[in-house]
Amino acid sequence: MIQTANDIFVLHTAHTTYAFRKLPTGQLEHLYYGRKIHVCEPLDENAVAPLIEKNTFQPGNSCVYDREHDAYTLEDLCLEMSAYGKGDIREPFVELIYEDGSFSSDFVYESSVRFEGREARDAEDALPASYDEKNQVEHLCVTLKDNNSALKLELHYYIYEDCDVITRSAKVINTEEDKIRLTKAQAACIDFLHGEFDVISFYGRHAMERNMQRTSVGHGAFVIGSRRGTSSHQYNPMLILAEKETTEDAGTCYGMSFVYSGGFKAEVEKDQFGQTRMQMGLQEEQFSYPLKKGEEFVIPEVILTCSNQGLEKLSQNLQRCIRKNLCRGKYKEKVRPVLINSWEACYFDFTGEDIYHLAEQAKDLGIDMVVLDDGWFGSRNDDNSGLGDWKVNEEKLQGSLGDLISRINALGVKFGLWFEPEMVNEDSDLYREHPDWAIQIPGRKPVKGRNQLLLDFSRKEVVDAVYEQMCQVLDQGNIEYVKWDMNRSMAEVYSMTAEEQGSVQYDYMLGLYDFLERIISHYPDLLIEGCSGGGGRFDAGMLYYTPQIWCSDNTDAVDRVRIQYGTSFGYPVSAVGSHVSAVPNHQTGRKTSLHTRGVCAMAGTFGYELDPAKMTDEERREIREQIVEYKKYAQLVQNGLYYRLSNPFAEEIGAWEFVSEDGKEVLVNVVMLEIHGNMTVNYVKMKGLCAGQFYKDSNTGKIYPAEALMEVGIPMPLEFGEYKAYQIYLEMVE
Repeated sequence: MIQTANDIFVLHTAHTTYAFRKLPTGQLEHLYYGRKIHVCEPLDENAVAPLIEKNTFQPGNSCVYDREHDAYTLEDLCLEMSAYGKGDIREPFVELIYEDGSFSSDFVYESSVRFEGREARDAEDALPASYDEKNQVEHLCVTLKDNNSALKLELHYYIYEDCDVITRSAKVINTEEDKIRLTKAQAACIDFLHGEFDVISFYGRHAMERNMQRTSVGHGAFVIGSRRGTSSHQYNPMLILAEKETTEDAGTCYGMSFVYSGGFKAEVEKDQFGQTRMQMGLQEEQFSYPLKKGEEFVIPEVILTCSNQGLEKLSQNLQRCIRKNLCRGKYKEKVRPVLINSWEACYFDFTGEDIYHLAEQAKDLGIDMVVLDDGWFGSRNDDNSGLGDWKVNEEKLQGSLGDLISRINALGVKFGLWFEPEMVNEDSDLYREHPDWAIQIPGRKPVKGRNQLLLDFSRKEVVDAVYEQMCQVLDQGNIEYVKWDMNRSMAEVYSMTAEEQGSVQYDYMLGLYDFLERIISHYPDLLIEGCSGGGGRFDAGMLYYTPQIWCSDNTDAVDRVRIQYGTSFGYPVSAVGSHVSAVPNHQTGRKTSLHTRGVCAMAGTFGYELDPAKMTDEERREIREQIVEYKKYAQLVQNGLYYRLSNPFAEEIGAWEFVSEDGKEVLVNVVMLEIHGNMTVNYVKMKGLCAGQFYKDSNTGKIYPAEALMEVGIPMPLEFGEYKAYQIYLEMVE
């Protein structure tokens, strides 16, 4: 719900309130974000008086806004957005360079308008963004004008009441200026008047992504981001600001998740007055975007949420919003097919008959789909050649792709295919014909990653050419799944056609999103799984086009417990690509049981990466049972409420839980991470059960009061052996 009157704006979700107002100077003062509060009508200064700051002191070295408003210094105010030059010396929301070389801007309130509804992908949208199928979302657009120029800045707010989510984005519009450069562009800014906070971020590396880090906010700035042209393995574009005593179940915390897949910056700054600013938006290094007269720049969206019930509720808000209001298409909330990927079974060494035999074995095991991974196209038999030549290698397949797909479909097995459309090898026909289509600086030896270069997706002709190639392949048969890979970061960013090189990374993302939008529009039933060396582009922006993302190239069950734990803070389980792989694991050499690998993989979109031909009869039997079990729980796993029951970085166990929205079904998963002599008993306390009800354990037949399960828990067996895993399914006794 939106309340607005007398230049005061109050936005309500089911359990939160967000408020700001116009100052006498024209700036927007941020008043409040937190637990829902009742604001009286009529909406005027008296109604929000408890939220308005009382400014009683001005330091002698502060700059007043102007002579007419000499009581206001912008640096000691909580602001809805800030620009450089009029006294606020904290990190700005936007930075601009004008034609005369000056930096100072002064955005003040001009107008506001309210709208109802937001459909997926507005015609003018070039960026991914949240939407509402029921068309019940409320939209507030506040327009600011620059007192120093003819620039305008639109602030957009969308209210998703049921999710306790407000999204923010912005648009810079050049109405008359000859030319300006945008050098910093944030999408969301929240200023907190007081409070002691921790900032929670998610760092990592290839094959070990999204480790949780909790850092005390002191004076100065805490900054994470990516200069890699992707959201990155190293830092995820999701940030949490939590009051000091906040736990999983209690305390107030604030989350930001960036709906963008390129370079980003997230920052938390505590100033001289003890005020804390939290911002998120585009990475400003190597960013300088020219805007000519009549042009505009859209700053990607940030998802905001607030919880006064701890981190658990904040995560559930983000998970629900992404699942219901960001993901799209046939598989938005539909259970995904169980697949087997050819990579670990074959790598580059296969024929069409090998893939057909893999499909035969998949059918025998109850697997729904076989996915042909890298090596099916061009001259691609290793990492050194073929990328860019998306033409089926019929000699290698010993026939056409269409015939292979038809034979596999005749078994009752679906077919999927791996692509890496954004990449090119120098040893390829495409590169030999169009070397200028690669991102590289003329006259210099190019920087390579995995022996490949990036195609310049900032250029429409490049996107068009690769799109046509990809469609020609997809039209050859009933391809129902695509694994969309991207195996390197950007470096030495340079486009042969760009007017200014500071625009290339942003325009690259626009090209990528255009490509993806065209693909899913042309093939609406196609399931696309995102991938970037595993989890290097695991972000809300990609989830708008690809409802699941390969969580990490690390398929080790024990490491995945930790990787998936960190991922759960910001993303739904339905987005997590997770498979059972061969042992010894190809990344760690660790051996875990098939059962343990299955329990870990069931915290995601389920599948396999191994060679069935090397399995024993006992392993085949277990996999058949595993798939039946997964399909039994799949709806609960994908769409239920997710609870973290332990911290696997600090405890001997990794434990997590799925509870149906009505509280009638519960699935608890536990992995023993450590084993010691004379072990003490680990009790797993459950969450989210219906008080006063009883629950029956489907394995033992025992019936437990809900309160006993939540307050005491269930003891884990004391068994010898490493990495034991347990699955407990309970149903409410009616």
